[in-house]
Amino acid sequence: MSKANNSTSLGLNHNSDYKRWLKDLKQKVQQTQIKAAVQVNTTLLTFYWELGADIVQRQSTANWGDGFLKQLSKDLMKAFPDIKGFSERNLKYIRQWFLFYSRDQAIGQQAVAQLAQVPWGHNLQIISKCQSVDEAQYYIRSTIEHGWSRNVLIHQIDSGLWQREGTALSNFSATLPAVQSDLAQQTLKDPYVFDFLTLTKSYNEKELEQGLIKHITQFLLELGAGFAYMGKQVKLQVGTRDFYIDLLFYHARLHCYVVIELKAGEFEPEHAGKLNFYIKAVDEQLRKEGDAPTIGILLCKNKDKLVAEYALSDIQKPIGVSEYQLTQSLPENLQSQLPSVEEIEQELGGEL
Repeated sequence: MSKANNSTSLGLNHNSDYKRWLKDLKQKVQQTQIKAAVQVNTTLLTFYWELGADIVQRQSTANWGDGFLKQLSKDLMKAFPDIKGFSERNLKYIRQWFLFYSRDQAIGQQAVAQLAQVPWGHNLQIISKCQSVDEAQYYIRSTIEHGWSRNVLIHQIDSGLWQREGTALSNFSATLPAVQSDLAQQTLKDPYVFDFLTLTKSYNEKELEQGLIKHITQFLLELGAGFAYMGKQVKLQVGTRDFYIDLLFYHARLHCYVVIELKAGEFEPEHAGKLNFYIKAVDEQLRKEGDAPTIGILLCKNKDKLVAEYALSDIQKPIGVSEYQLTQSLPENLQSQLPSVEEIEQELGGEL
C-alpha cells in the first residue's frame, strides 16, 4: 500500500462523505434486523447484494484508499458486535459475489431474489467453482429445486453435472410425446460418474450391479431427483422363459418405470434390441393405468456414437444410451486412506 493511500484510509473517520455513508449503512443494517441467531435468508442476502453494489460503486468513485474494506469491517463490527458477516474477508466475498453476477447485464431483481433463496455458503461455493453466470444459475436453480446440502452441491459441481445433464444419446423425441420427451431427456447424463465404487480392472456386470446397489444412496444421487429403486434382477416371464432385468426404478416426475441395463464393455447394437424387449415386457406386465410409457437406460463403459444412433433409429421403445466413468486414481492426500485387503474383499462381495 502506498503512503498516500495508507494516510487516506487512516483518515476515513474524518472524511465527512465516508461518515455520512457509514451512518446510512448502519441504519440500513438496523432496519433489516439482521441478527447472528437468524439463519441466512432472503432479507440478509438481498442486503448483501445491495452492499456489494455499494462497495463496488464507492471504490470506483470515492478516494478512500486501499484500506477501505478493512476500515469498513472495523466500523461495522464495532457498531454491531453480535452480527456475523462483517469481517474484512466476508466483505471481500460480498464484493466478489456481486461482481461475478454483474458480468451478466441482464440480471435483475428476479434473479437476485433467486440467489437469495440459497444459503450464503452455497453461493460462495458456486461463484468459486463456476466459470459462467449460466452455469452458476443452473446450480442455484437445482439447489432450490432439490434442497441440496453444501456437500451435495460441491459434489455435483465437481462432477460437472451442468455439462453432463441432458446430453445422452436417445430416441426419446421419436418415441415419446414432446413434453415427456423433453423431461425424460433432462433426466439423462453422459457420462454418469460412479466415483464411489471400488472395482477390479476386470470387473463384470454382476460386480458393477452389486457395487451400485451396495451404494444405493450415492447411485440415486448420481441418477438424479425422482428415481425410486424397485429392485435388481427383476424376474419377468415371457412365454415359458424367465428373463431378469438388471435394475428397475420408478420415476416420480415422469410417472413411469425405468429399466437400467449395465454393460461392462462397449455398446453393441444387440444391447438396444434386448433392452427394447425388456421395456415391452415391463409395459405389458408391470405398467398400470396412469403410468407413462416405460423408458430404458443403457449404461456402458464406452460407445461409438454413430453405432448407437444406428441401433436406436428403428427401435420403437424409448431408450437412452450413456457411458459411465469409474475413479481411476486417488488424490495424493487420500493415498494413506486406502482400504485394507479385507475391506476390498468385502466391497467386492467376494474373494480376490
